[in-house]
Formats: sequence, structure tokens, C-alpha cells
Amino acid sequence: MAARTMARFSRTETPHTNWCTRDHRCGVTLHQAPDVIADGPLGGRAVITRVRAADVDYAEIRIRVPLSRTEDTARRQLGLVLHLCRELLAAVAAIRPAALRGRAADRPALDRRAG
Repeated sequence: MAARTMARFSRTETPHTNWCTRDHRCGVTLHQAPDVIADGPLGGRAVITRVRAADVDYAEIRIRVPLSRTEDTARRQLGLVLHLCRELLAAVAAIRPAALRGRAADRPALDRRAG
């Protein structure tokens, strides 16, 4: 009978930031700010959280958009949401183009279809 051993992983703890919540949302290498919530009409909601993972800060955005019950309208709404998300990413990248360009180069380009 052979004994199996499990590898032990160690992670270097990152210090809390001045904006993190310092509660259960923070982990060894992840820190999160309190959520900022924007409620929209008809049940829509956007939640933005500042996150530091290792040594990189991110804005994590979760959005809930109520869709029409009509399939064609819902598809058009989804297309608009995707279009506006791409515009948001482009606008944010325009503020710090040199810092963000290196990250984007490591990922494949999004399929950008006209229309």
C-alpha cells in the first residue's frame, strides 16, 4: 500500500489597503472594498467593487438588466448591453492607455461585428 502526500501551497499574505473592508470578503491575496450600488428603473442594478488581487487593482462590475419577455426585443437589449460594455471598457482604457495596453495584448481580441 503506497501512501499519498498532498503538496502544500503557500501564499504570501498581502497587507490590507486603506479602502478594503477588512472582513470576510478579504482573503490572503485578495482585498475588496465595500460594494457601491446603483439601482436603475424597472429593477435594474449595478454593483461596483474595487478589488486588489495580488498587486493589481480591478473594478469588478456586476449588472442586472431586466429583459423583455419578447425574444426579439430581449436579444436587441442584450446586444445593446454588450455594445455599451465595450464602450465602457474602451473609455476606461483611454484614461490609462499605456498601463492597460500590456494586459490586453495577452488576451485575444473580442469579436467586433458591425451592426
